[in-house]
Parts: sequence; structure tokens; C-alpha cells
Amino acid sequence: MTEQLRLMAVHAHPDDESSKGAATMAKYVSEGVDVLVATCTGGERGSILNPKLQGDPYIEENIHEVRAKEMDEAREILGVQQEWLGFVDSGLPEGDPLPPLPEGCFALQDVDAAAEPLVRLIRSFKPQVITTYDENGGYPHPDHIMTHKITMVAFDAAGDPEKYPEAGEPWQPLKLYYNQGFNRSRTVALHEALLARGLDSPYGEWLERWKDSGRPERTLTTYVPCADYFEIRDKALIAHRTQIDPDGGWFRVPMDVQKEVWPTEEYELAKSLVDTSLPEDDLFAGIRNN
Repeated sequence: MTEQLRLMAVHAHPDDESSKGAATMAKYVSEGVDVLVATCTGGERGSILNPKLQGDPYIEENIHEVRAKEMDEAREILGVQQEWLGFVDSGLPEGDPLPPLPEGCFALQDVDAAAEPLVRLIRSFKPQVITTYDENGGYPHPDHIMTHKITMVAFDAAGDPEKYPEAGEPWQPLKLYYNQGFNRSRTVALHEALLARGLDSPYGEWLERWKDSGRPERTLTTYVPCADYFEIRDKALIAHRTQIDPDGGWFRVPMDVQKEVWPTEEYELAKSLVDTSLPEDDLFAGIRNN
């Protein structure tokens, strides 16, 4: 295949692109692949998770603008393009019973209508490969689940000339993946490697909760080697400074341990219109040289 390779990553909020598949994207950018992040919402209802910035009145009053600037910085670090789909963050409801979602938010939109801007973007950018979340959202945030829903609709509709006729010339992506970087195999391997080295592990309680949740294992089909880009991933994540504490648990595993023990990012192949052999080490397997 001589055509330019293009990858689209569909995410719910600014910062999701840097915590899920960022090293993969940086690797493909370095290889000359065009990479576009589609961000569904502005993260307007996201909490300020970095304790060093909590209580800052400017950030609290201007969170949308602040998070957009953070996204600009992360985008530059990763070398990707990025587009906003323009939906409003739904927030993460808490309580028992859960409160209703805010009126007008992303998760309450009609799925077919909400898929239209993504179809338009797919037809414009023409990706062969799309990544997004599984049906559980990776974790059950309403915006992540809605991101999954609109991506599934858009993947099929983008190539259908009878669907969304005002959204541009049809283009059919060839492969769709779910991000599965937060998988149990990786977590166990890093946890055991840290303990074997006499180091503290941030994953002990996480693994206990995982066991108690009864959450089924996902099928990992694709392991992209990208350890050389872990530093870029972390730099991009730290750019989302309202969301990430650089001294927090995200960064407690030494980089040399990460690279040695688990040098890949993982995906679950959800749809493919090309022949490929599993497991894969390339999101474009079956597309390159075809």
C-alpha cells in the first residue's frame, strides 16, 4: 500500500489521549503516519485532580479554557493533530442513587445525531484505523460509554453514501480497536516486578478491587511495541496539569522497569475489513503493503 497511513483516536475528554495509547500515537507519528485525536467534549465538568492546583479560583472559573490550553500543549508534545467534536462534558455522577445527568450533556444526546460530527471528521481525515473505548467505556464514565456508541455508529456509517449525505464523501475505515492499556496482565506483571525488586507497588489495592469486582478479562489482540515513546507519553500527560499530579501514582513505576517488563500498549481488535493474523504488533497489520 503506497497511500498515506492515517490513524484516528476518538476520546471523551482532553487528557484521555495522553493516558490511553499516547506512546502508540507518538510511535506512529515518528514513522510518518498522520494521527488525529477527536475529542468529544471539552472536559468542562472535570474535577481538578492535581492537589497542587485545587482551590485556584482562576482555574475553577475558567476550567474549559484551561483544559483547552493543556490539550494544545499535549498535542504539540505528541505531534498529533486534534479536533473538538463540540459536546459538553457530562461529569461523573456520584451518590446512591446516582443523580441525573446534566441537561444538554454529551451522554444524553441522541446517538445517531451525535455521531454526525464524527462521521464528518472521518470522511474528511480518511483514517484507515480508528481507536476508541469498549462498550464499558474502559471504565463506566457516561462520556466514555457515549464515545464508544457514536464511534461504532460512525465507523459503519462513514462508508455508506446513504447515511449522513450532508457530511461529505463516503470513506470506509478498515479497522476499529478498543484501547485496553489498563489490562490485568500488565498490572500484575508490573506489580510483581516491583515487589521482586524490593520496591513499593501502587497496584496492590487496585488488583484487590479488580478481583472483588468480578470484571471479566478482555481479549487482547494487539501489542504495539512503543517503549521508546513512554517518556513522550508521560510528558504529554503531565501537560494536563489540572488532571495529573506529577508526583502521584501514575509515575511511581520507574521507567526502566516499565520498559523492561511491559514495553507495549495493548488493544482489542473489534472490527476488521481486512485479513490479519492475531496476535498483532501493528494497528495497520493487513493494511500495509496491501
